[in-house]
Amino acid sequence: MNDSSWGASAGPVHGQEPSYGESSAYGTGPARGQGPAYGHGAPADQGASASYGQGPGHGQAPGHGPGQAPGQGYDHGGAYGAAPGYGPSYDPSYDQGHAPAGPAYEPHAVGETRPMPIVPDMPDVPSGGLSEGGGQDDRRTARLSGPLFRDETPQEPMTGASPQPAPAAPEPEQPPAPKPKKSAGRDLGAAIGVGVGLGAVIIASLFVVKAVFVGVIAVAVVVGLWELTSRLQERKSIKAPLIPLAVGGAAMVVAGYVRGAEGAWVAMALTALAVLVWRMTEPPEGYLKDVTAGVFAAFYVPFLATFVAMMLTADDGPWRVLTFLILTVVSDTGAYAIGWRFGKHKLAPRISPGKTREGLLGAVSFAMAAGVLCMQFLVDDGTWWQGLVLGVCVAASATLGDLGESMIKRDLGIKDMGTLLPGHGGIMDRLDSLLPTAPVVWLLLVLFVGSG
Repeated sequence: MNDSSWGASAGPVHGQEPSYGESSAYGTGPARGQGPAYGHGAPADQGASASYGQGPGHGQAPGHGPGQAPGQGYDHGGAYGAAPGYGPSYDPSYDQGHAPAGPAYEPHAVGETRPMPIVPDMPDVPSGGLSEGGGQDDRRTARLSGPLFRDETPQEPMTGASPQPAPAAPEPEQPPAPKPKKSAGRDLGAAIGVGVGLGAVIIASLFVVKAVFVGVIAVAVVVGLWELTSRLQERKSIKAPLIPLAVGGAAMVVAGYVRGAEGAWVAMALTALAVLVWRMTEPPEGYLKDVTAGVFAAFYVPFLATFVAMMLTADDGPWRVLTFLILTVVSDTGAYAIGWRFGKHKLAPRISPGKTREGLLGAVSFAMAAGVLCMQFLVDDGTWWQGLVLGVCVAASATLGDLGESMIKRDLGIKDMGTLLPGHGGIMDRLDSLLPTAPVVWLLLVLFVGSG
Protein backbone atom coordinates (compact mmCIF):
# COMPACT_ATOMS: atom_id res chain seq x y z
CA MET A 1 0.00 0.00 0.00
CA ASN A 2 1.29 3.39 -0.90
CA ASP A 3 2.44 5.55 2.03
CA SER A 4 0.39 8.48 0.77
CA SER A 5 -2.92 6.60 0.83
CA TRP A 6 -5.56 8.73 2.73
CA GLY A 7 -2.58 10.71 4.10
CA ALA A 8 -0.02 13.30 3.02
CA SER A 9 1.00 13.74 -0.55
CA ALA A 10 4.26 12.26 -1.82
CA GLY A 11 6.20 15.44 -1.21
CA PRO A 12 5.74 19.13 -0.79
CA VAL A 13 4.57 20.90 -3.84
CA HIS A 14 4.97 24.60 -4.41
CA GLY A 15 6.54 24.98 -1.00
CA GLN A 16 3.49 23.99 1.00
CA GLU A 17 3.40 21.79 4.03
CA PRO A 18 1.87 18.39 3.63
CA SER A 19 -1.71 17.97 4.81
CA TYR A 20 -2.98 14.96 6.67
CA GLY A 21 -6.39 13.42 7.06
CA GLU A 22 -9.24 14.25 4.90
CA SER A 23 -7.53 17.38 3.69
CA SER A 24 -5.55 15.24 1.27
CA ALA A 25 -8.76 14.48 -0.54
CA TYR A 26 -11.19 17.14 0.52
CA GLY A 27 -8.87 19.54 2.32
CA THR A 28 -8.09 23.16 1.85
CA GLY A 29 -4.39 23.06 1.23
CA PRO A 30 -2.80 23.77 -2.10
CA ALA A 31 -2.12 21.30 -4.83
CA ARG A 32 -1.72 17.73 -3.70
CA GLY A 33 -0.81 14.60 -5.50
CA GLN A 34 1.64 13.81 -8.21
CA GLY A 35 1.68 13.91 -11.92
CA PRO A 36 -0.57 15.64 -14.29
CA ALA A 37 -3.99 16.67 -13.13
CA TYR A 38 -6.79 16.73 -15.58
CA GLY A 39 -8.43 19.80 -14.15
CA HIS A 40 -10.70 22.46 -15.40
CA GLY A 41 -9.46 25.89 -16.20
CA ALA A 42 -7.16 28.18 -14.22
CA PRO A 43 -5.15 27.45 -11.07
CA ALA A 44 -7.07 26.52 -7.99
CA ASP A 45 -8.85 29.15 -6.02
CA GLN A 46 -7.79 29.09 -2.42
CA GLY A 47 -11.11 30.51 -1.43
CA ALA A 48 -14.49 28.87 -1.38
CA SER A 49 -14.70 26.77 -4.52
CA ALA A 50 -15.95 23.34 -5.24
CA SER A 51 -13.92 22.42 -8.30
CA TYR A 52 -13.59 18.76 -9.05
CA GLY A 53 -9.98 18.40 -10.12
CA GLN A 54 -9.81 22.10 -10.93
CA GLY A 55 -6.56 23.95 -11.46
CA PRO A 56 -3.20 22.41 -12.28
CA GLY A 57 -1.91 20.00 -9.77
CA HIS A 58 -4.99 19.76 -7.69
CA GLY A 59 -5.69 16.09 -7.37
CA GLN A 60 -6.40 13.58 -4.70
CA ALA A 61 -3.68 12.22 -2.52
CA PRO A 62 -2.09 8.99 -3.67
CA GLY A 63 -3.92 5.84 -2.87
CA HIS A 64 -7.41 7.31 -2.69
CA GLY A 65 -9.45 4.31 -3.52
CA PRO A 66 -8.33 1.31 -5.44
CA GLY A 67 -6.33 2.01 -8.50
CA GLN A 68 -6.35 5.77 -8.29
CA ALA A 69 -3.11 7.63 -8.90
CA PRO A 70 -2.00 10.89 -7.34
CA GLY A 71 -3.39 13.90 -9.10
CA GLN A 72 -6.34 11.94 -10.48
CA GLY A 73 -9.91 11.48 -9.31
CA TYR A 74 -11.96 13.87 -7.27
CA ASP A 75 -10.18 16.89 -6.01
CA HIS A 76 -11.92 19.62 -4.07
CA GLY A 77 -9.14 22.16 -4.52
CA GLY A 78 -9.33 24.37 -1.39
CA ALA A 79 -13.10 24.44 -1.00
CA TYR A 80 -16.34 23.82 -2.82
CA GLY A 81 -17.17 26.22 -5.58
CA ALA A 82 -16.64 26.45 -9.28
CA ALA A 83 -13.35 28.10 -10.28
CA PRO A 84 -13.27 30.35 -13.27
CA GLY A 85 -12.45 28.83 -16.61
CA TYR A 86 -14.32 25.66 -16.15
CA GLY A 87 -13.18 23.34 -18.89
CA PRO A 88 -10.82 20.45 -19.34
CA SER A 89 -7.11 21.33 -19.43
CA TYR A 90 -3.78 19.58 -19.13
CA ASP A 91 -0.59 21.27 -17.93
CA PRO A 92 2.49 19.09 -18.10
CA SER A 93 4.68 21.63 -16.21
CA TYR A 94 3.75 20.12 -12.88
CA ASP A 95 4.77 16.69 -13.97
CA GLN A 96 8.51 17.36 -13.72
CA GLY A 97 10.36 15.86 -10.81
CA HIS A 98 7.31 14.18 -9.34
CA ALA A 99 7.36 10.47 -9.65
CA PRO A 100 4.03 8.80 -9.43
CA ALA A 101 3.35 7.04 -6.19
CA GLY A 102 1.04 4.49 -7.71
CA PRO A 103 -0.66 3.47 -10.88
CA ALA A 104 -1.86 6.44 -12.89
CA TYR A 105 -4.72 6.78 -15.29
CA GLU A 106 -3.80 7.23 -18.86
CA PRO A 107 -5.05 10.43 -20.48
CA HIS A 108 -7.41 8.44 -22.67
CA ALA A 109 -9.05 6.91 -19.57
CA VAL A 110 -10.14 10.23 -18.14
CA GLY A 111 -13.31 10.24 -20.19
CA GLU A 112 -14.29 6.93 -18.58
CA THR A 113 -14.48 8.39 -15.13
CA ARG A 114 -17.91 8.99 -13.69
CA PRO A 115 -19.07 12.53 -14.42
CA MET A 116 -20.13 14.49 -11.39
CA PRO A 117 -22.92 17.03 -11.15
CA ILE A 118 -22.15 20.68 -10.67
CA VAL A 119 -22.56 21.82 -7.11
CA PRO A 120 -24.33 25.18 -6.82
CA ASP A 121 -22.34 28.19 -5.64
CA MET A 122 -22.05 28.63 -1.91
CA PRO A 123 -21.31 31.80 0.03
CA ASP A 124 -17.65 32.62 0.39
CA VAL A 125 -15.87 31.36 3.50
CA PRO A 126 -13.26 33.40 5.40
CA SER A 127 -9.96 33.86 3.56
CA GLY A 128 -8.10 31.98 6.30
CA GLY A 129 -9.49 28.75 4.94
CA LEU A 130 -11.19 25.97 6.80
CA SER A 131 -9.76 24.33 9.85
CA GLU A 132 -9.10 20.69 10.11
CA GLY A 133 -12.36 18.89 9.94
CA GLY A 134 -13.85 21.87 8.15
CA GLY A 135 -13.98 19.87 4.94
CA GLN A 136 -16.59 17.66 6.46
CA ASP A 137 -18.61 20.70 7.51
CA ASP A 138 -18.13 22.08 4.02
CA ARG A 139 -19.48 18.90 2.50
CA ARG A 140 -22.40 19.00 4.86
CA THR A 141 -23.07 22.61 3.92
CA ALA A 142 -22.84 21.88 0.23
CA ARG A 143 -25.14 18.91 0.41
CA LEU A 144 -27.86 21.06 1.91
CA SER A 145 -28.21 22.87 -1.39
CA GLY A 146 -29.06 19.75 -3.40
CA PRO A 147 -27.97 16.20 -4.16
CA LEU A 148 -24.24 15.76 -4.83
CA PHE A 149 -24.59 12.68 -7.03
CA ARG A 150 -27.06 11.91 -9.70
CA ASP A 151 -28.41 8.83 -7.98
CA GLU A 152 -29.27 10.76 -4.85
CA THR A 153 -32.85 11.91 -4.44
CA PRO A 154 -33.58 14.85 -2.22
CA GLN A 155 -35.87 14.07 0.63
CA GLU A 156 -39.13 15.95 0.78
CA PRO A 157 -39.63 17.72 4.06
CA MET A 158 -42.18 16.08 6.26
CA THR A 159 -45.18 18.25 6.73
CA GLY A 160 -47.98 17.82 9.14
CA ALA A 161 -51.50 17.06 8.06
CA SER A 162 -53.25 20.07 6.68
CA PRO A 163 -55.77 21.45 9.08
CA GLN A 164 -59.29 20.41 8.38
CA PRO A 165 -61.63 23.29 7.58
CA ALA A 166 -64.21 24.06 10.14
CA PRO A 167 -67.60 22.59 9.28
CA ALA A 168 -69.91 25.10 7.67
CA ALA A 169 -72.87 26.18 9.66
CA PRO A 170 -76.06 24.48 8.46
CA GLU A 171 -78.25 26.69 6.34
CA PRO A 172 -81.60 27.54 7.85
CA GLU A 173 -84.40 25.43 6.43
CA GLN A 174 -86.59 27.22 3.97
CA PRO A 175 -90.30 27.02 4.66
CA PRO A 176 -92.09 24.80 2.14
CA ALA A 177 -93.58 26.67 -0.76
CA PRO A 178 -97.36 26.82 -0.60
CA LYS A 179 -99.11 24.52 -3.03
CA PRO A 180 -100.55 26.45 -5.96
CA LYS A 181 -104.27 26.64 -6.02
CA LYS A 182 -106.10 24.96 -8.83
CA SER A 183 -107.23 27.41 -11.46
CA ALA A 184 -109.94 27.13 -14.03
CA GLY A 185 -107.68 28.71 -16.61
CA ARG A 186 -110.33 31.28 -17.62
CA ASP A 187 -111.93 34.44 -16.29
CA LEU A 188 -114.87 32.88 -14.45
CA GLY A 189 -116.61 36.19 -13.87
CA ALA A 190 -116.64 37.01 -17.57
CA ALA A 191 -117.58 33.45 -18.47
CA ILE A 192 -120.57 33.46 -16.12
CA GLY A 193 -121.72 36.87 -17.32
CA VAL A 194 -121.53 35.90 -20.98
CA GLY A 195 -123.27 32.59 -20.30
CA VAL A 196 -126.14 34.28 -18.49
CA GLY A 197 -126.57 36.78 -21.31
CA LEU A 198 -126.62 34.09 -23.98
CA GLY A 199 -129.08 32.04 -21.99
CA ALA A 200 -131.45 34.99 -21.67
CA VAL A 201 -131.39 35.61 -25.42
CA ILE A 202 -131.97 31.94 -26.21
CA ILE A 203 -134.84 31.50 -23.76
CA ALA A 204 -136.52 34.73 -24.82
CA SER A 205 -136.36 33.86 -28.50
CA LEU A 206 -137.27 30.23 -27.87
CA PHE A 207 -140.56 30.85 -26.08
CA VAL A 208 -141.69 34.06 -27.79
CA VAL A 209 -141.46 33.29 -31.51
CA LYS A 210 -139.99 30.06 -32.85
CA ALA A 211 -138.81 31.71 -36.04
CA VAL A 212 -136.63 34.11 -34.03
CA PHE A 213 -134.86 31.20 -32.44
CA VAL A 214 -134.25 29.70 -35.89
CA GLY A 215 -132.61 32.97 -36.80
CA VAL A 216 -130.41 32.73 -33.68
CA ILE A 217 -129.31 29.25 -34.79
CA ALA A 218 -128.48 30.51 -38.29
CA VAL A 219 -126.40 33.41 -36.95
CA ALA A 220 -124.47 31.08 -34.64
CA VAL A 221 -123.81 28.75 -37.60
CA VAL A 222 -122.47 31.53 -39.83
CA VAL A 223 -120.18 32.90 -37.08
CA GLY A 224 -118.96 29.37 -36.33
CA LEU A 225 -118.16 28.78 -40.02
CA TRP A 226 -116.26 32.06 -40.18
CA GLU A 227 -114.14 31.11 -37.13
CA LEU A 228 -113.39 27.63 -38.46
CA THR A 229 -112.45 28.66 -42.01
CA SER A 230 -110.33 31.56 -40.71
CA ARG A 231 -108.30 29.26 -38.44
CA LEU A 232 -107.83 26.74 -41.24
CA GLN A 233 -106.44 29.40 -43.54
CA GLU A 234 -104.22 30.97 -40.86
CA ARG A 235 -102.72 27.76 -39.52
CA LYS A 236 -102.85 25.33 -42.45
CA SER A 237 -103.20 27.58 -45.53
CA ILE A 238 -106.47 25.81 -46.36
CA LYS A 239 -108.89 28.11 -48.21
CA ALA A 240 -112.33 26.67 -47.67
CA PRO A 241 -114.78 29.00 -49.51
CA LEU A 242 -116.72 30.89 -46.83
CA ILE A 243 -119.47 32.46 -48.98
CA PRO A 244 -121.08 29.23 -50.27
CA LEU A 245 -120.65 27.71 -46.81
CA ALA A 246 -122.38 30.61 -45.05
CA VAL A 247 -125.26 30.79 -47.51
CA GLY A 248 -125.70 27.02 -47.64
CA GLY A 249 -125.42 26.70 -43.85
CA ALA A 250 -128.16 29.22 -43.17
CA ALA A 251 -130.34 27.60 -45.83
CA MET A 252 -129.70 24.22 -44.27
CA VAL A 253 -131.05 25.34 -40.89
CA VAL A 254 -134.18 26.86 -42.44
CA ALA A 255 -134.75 23.78 -44.60
CA GLY A 256 -134.53 21.50 -41.59
CA TYR A 257 -137.07 23.60 -39.69
CA VAL A 258 -139.45 23.77 -42.65
CA ARG A 259 -139.02 20.40 -44.35
CA GLY A 260 -137.49 18.31 -41.62
CA ALA A 261 -134.68 15.80 -42.16
CA GLU A 262 -135.39 15.51 -45.89
CA GLY A 263 -134.94 19.23 -46.44
CA ALA A 264 -131.75 19.18 -44.33
CA TRP A 265 -130.15 16.44 -46.46
CA VAL A 266 -131.02 18.18 -49.72
CA ALA A 267 -129.58 21.47 -48.47
CA MET A 268 -126.44 19.67 -47.37
CA ALA A 269 -125.91 18.15 -50.83
CA LEU A 270 -126.45 21.49 -52.58
CA THR A 271 -124.04 23.23 -50.21
CA ALA A 272 -121.29 20.68 -50.96
CA LEU A 273 -121.84 21.14 -54.70
CA ALA A 274 -121.63 24.91 -54.34
CA VAL A 275 -118.31 24.55 -52.53
CA LEU A 276 -116.87 22.45 -55.38
CA VAL A 277 -117.97 24.91 -58.04
CA TRP A 278 -116.94 28.03 -56.15
CA ARG A 279 -113.41 26.76 -55.67
CA MET A 280 -113.02 26.21 -59.45
CA THR A 281 -112.67 29.95 -59.95
CA GLU A 282 -109.21 29.85 -58.38
CA PRO A 283 -105.98 28.11 -59.46
CA PRO A 284 -105.99 24.33 -59.13
CA GLU A 285 -103.15 24.20 -56.60
CA GLY A 286 -104.61 23.03 -53.29
CA TYR A 287 -108.06 22.38 -54.77
CA LEU A 288 -108.53 18.98 -53.18
CA LYS A 289 -107.68 20.04 -49.64
CA ASP A 290 -109.76 23.22 -49.93
CA VAL A 291 -112.97 21.50 -51.09
CA THR A 292 -112.48 18.66 -48.61
CA ALA A 293 -112.22 21.15 -45.77
CA GLY A 294 -115.30 22.97 -47.13
CA VAL A 295 -117.45 19.82 -47.18
CA PHE A 296 -116.26 18.91 -43.69
CA ALA A 297 -117.16 22.37 -42.40
CA ALA A 298 -120.63 22.15 -43.97
CA PHE A 299 -121.35 18.88 -42.24
CA TYR A 300 -119.72 19.73 -38.92
CA VAL A 301 -121.42 23.06 -38.22
CA PRO A 302 -124.68 23.74 -40.09
CA PHE A 303 -125.85 20.18 -40.74
CA LEU A 304 -125.53 19.10 -37.07
CA ALA A 305 -127.14 22.37 -35.96
CA THR A 306 -130.14 21.62 -38.17
CA PHE A 307 -131.26 18.92 -35.70
CA VAL A 308 -131.93 21.64 -33.13
CA ALA A 309 -134.25 23.35 -35.60
CA MET A 310 -135.99 20.04 -36.26
CA MET A 311 -136.60 19.51 -32.52
CA LEU A 312 -138.34 22.89 -32.48
CA THR A 313 -141.02 21.73 -34.96
CA ALA A 314 -142.75 19.51 -32.38
CA ASP A 315 -145.69 20.77 -30.32
CA ASP A 316 -143.52 20.82 -27.21
CA GLY A 317 -140.55 21.80 -29.33
CA PRO A 318 -139.33 24.64 -27.07
CA TRP A 319 -139.28 22.26 -24.08
CA ARG A 320 -137.41 19.63 -26.04
CA VAL A 321 -134.83 22.22 -27.08
CA LEU A 322 -134.59 23.43 -23.48
CA THR A 323 -134.09 19.84 -22.28
CA PHE A 324 -131.32 19.44 -24.85
CA LEU A 325 -129.60 22.66 -23.70
CA ILE A 326 -129.97 21.89 -19.98
CA LEU A 327 -128.58 18.36 -20.23
CA THR A 328 -125.59 19.48 -22.31
CA VAL A 329 -124.74 22.40 -20.04
CA VAL A 330 -125.22 20.30 -16.88
CA SER A 331 -122.98 17.57 -18.31
CA ASP A 332 -120.20 20.08 -18.99
CA THR A 333 -120.67 21.64 -15.56
CA GLY A 334 -120.53 18.28 -13.77
CA ALA A 335 -117.41 17.26 -15.67
CA TYR A 336 -115.72 20.54 -14.79
CA ALA A 337 -116.73 20.58 -11.12
CA ILE A 338 -115.87 16.97 -10.28
CA GLY A 339 -112.77 16.92 -12.44
CA TRP A 340 -111.44 20.15 -10.91
CA ARG A 341 -112.01 18.93 -7.35
CA PHE A 342 -111.24 15.21 -7.57
CA GLY A 343 -109.69 14.61 -10.98
CA LYS A 344 -106.43 12.60 -10.88
CA HIS A 345 -106.58 10.12 -13.77
CA LYS A 346 -106.31 11.56 -17.28
CA LEU A 347 -109.02 10.64 -19.73
CA ALA A 348 -107.22 11.45 -23.00
CA PRO A 349 -103.91 13.13 -22.19
CA ARG A 350 -102.74 13.35 -25.81
CA ILE A 351 -105.94 15.10 -26.91
CA SER A 352 -107.12 17.11 -23.92
CA PRO A 353 -104.84 16.92 -20.86
CA GLY A 354 -107.38 18.73 -18.67
CA LYS A 355 -110.07 16.05 -18.90
CA THR A 356 -110.14 13.27 -16.32
CA ARG A 357 -112.02 10.05 -15.76
CA GLU A 358 -113.43 11.47 -12.56
CA GLY A 359 -114.76 14.39 -14.57
CA LEU A 360 -116.46 11.97 -16.98
CA LEU A 361 -118.19 10.25 -14.06
CA GLY A 362 -119.31 13.66 -12.84
CA ALA A 363 -120.70 14.47 -16.28
CA VAL A 364 -122.66 11.22 -16.41
CA SER A 365 -124.03 11.64 -12.87
CA PHE A 366 -125.11 15.24 -13.34
CA ALA A 367 -126.64 14.56 -16.78
CA MET A 368 -128.59 11.55 -15.52
CA ALA A 369 -130.02 13.55 -12.66
CA ALA A 370 -130.96 16.40 -14.98
CA GLY A 371 -132.39 13.93 -17.51
CA VAL A 372 -134.75 12.41 -14.96
CA LEU A 373 -136.10 15.82 -13.98
CA CYS A 374 -136.43 17.11 -17.54
CA MET A 375 -138.14 14.00 -18.94
CA GLN A 376 -140.46 13.85 -15.95
CA PHE A 377 -141.53 17.49 -15.85
CA LEU A 378 -140.71 19.19 -19.18
CA VAL A 379 -141.24 16.75 -22.03
CA ASP A 380 -144.72 15.52 -22.75
CA ASP A 381 -145.28 11.82 -22.04
CA GLY A 382 -141.70 11.40 -20.76
CA THR A 383 -140.71 9.08 -17.89
CA TRP A 384 -137.86 9.08 -15.38
CA TRP A 385 -136.03 6.03 -16.74
CA GLN A 386 -135.95 7.68 -20.18
CA GLY A 387 -134.20 10.55 -18.46
CA LEU A 388 -131.50 8.18 -17.15
CA VAL A 389 -130.79 6.85 -20.65
CA LEU A 390 -130.90 10.32 -22.12
CA GLY A 391 -128.48 11.60 -19.49
CA VAL A 392 -125.93 8.86 -20.15
CA CYS A 393 -126.08 9.38 -23.92
CA VAL A 394 -125.82 13.17 -23.62
CA ALA A 395 -122.77 12.90 -21.33
CA ALA A 396 -121.07 10.54 -23.79
CA SER A 397 -121.84 12.61 -26.91
CA ALA A 398 -120.93 15.91 -25.24
CA THR A 399 -117.59 14.49 -24.08
CA LEU A 400 -116.82 13.08 -27.53
CA GLY A 401 -117.74 16.39 -29.15
CA ASP A 402 -115.47 18.25 -26.77
CA LEU A 403 -112.61 15.85 -27.51
CA GLY A 404 -113.19 16.18 -31.26
CA GLU A 405 -112.98 19.96 -31.05
CA SER A 406 -109.85 19.64 -28.92
CA MET A 407 -108.28 17.40 -31.57
CA ILE A 408 -108.95 20.01 -34.25
CA LYS A 409 -107.49 22.80 -32.15
CA ARG A 410 -104.44 20.74 -31.23
CA ASP A 411 -103.84 19.99 -34.90
CA LEU A 412 -104.10 23.70 -35.66
CA GLY A 413 -101.89 24.60 -32.68
CA ILE A 414 -104.39 26.94 -31.04
CA LYS A 415 -106.18 27.14 -27.70
CA ASP A 416 -109.44 28.75 -28.76
CA MET A 417 -111.23 29.09 -32.06
CA GLY A 418 -111.91 32.78 -31.49
CA THR A 419 -112.17 35.62 -28.99
CA LEU A 420 -115.73 36.76 -29.56
CA LEU A 421 -117.02 35.59 -26.18
CA PRO A 422 -114.92 36.79 -23.22
CA GLY A 423 -114.16 33.94 -20.82
CA HIS A 424 -115.29 31.36 -23.38
CA GLY A 425 -113.26 31.96 -26.51
CA GLY A 426 -115.25 31.84 -29.72
CA ILE A 427 -118.69 30.62 -30.75
CA MET A 428 -117.22 27.27 -31.81
CA ASP A 429 -115.75 26.82 -28.33
CA ARG A 430 -119.34 26.78 -27.02
CA LEU A 431 -120.79 24.74 -29.84
CA ASP A 432 -118.22 21.94 -29.53
CA SER A 433 -120.36 19.79 -27.22
CA LEU A 434 -123.75 21.06 -28.46
CA LEU A 435 -123.34 20.16 -32.12
CA PRO A 436 -122.72 16.38 -31.78
CA THR A 437 -125.31 16.12 -28.99
CA ALA A 438 -128.14 17.61 -31.06
CA PRO A 439 -128.76 14.57 -33.34
CA VAL A 440 -128.48 12.21 -30.34
CA VAL A 441 -131.16 14.04 -28.33
CA TRP A 442 -133.41 14.46 -31.40
CA LEU A 443 -133.25 10.77 -32.18
CA LEU A 444 -133.89 9.59 -28.59
CA LEU A 445 -136.81 11.95 -28.14
CA VAL A 446 -138.37 10.75 -31.39
CA LEU A 447 -137.97 7.15 -30.16
CA PHE A 448 -139.28 7.86 -26.64
CA VAL A 449 -142.18 10.27 -27.24
CA GLY A 450 -142.48 10.58 -31.04
CA SER A 451 -141.87 13.49 -33.40
CA GLY A 452 -145.08 15.37 -32.79
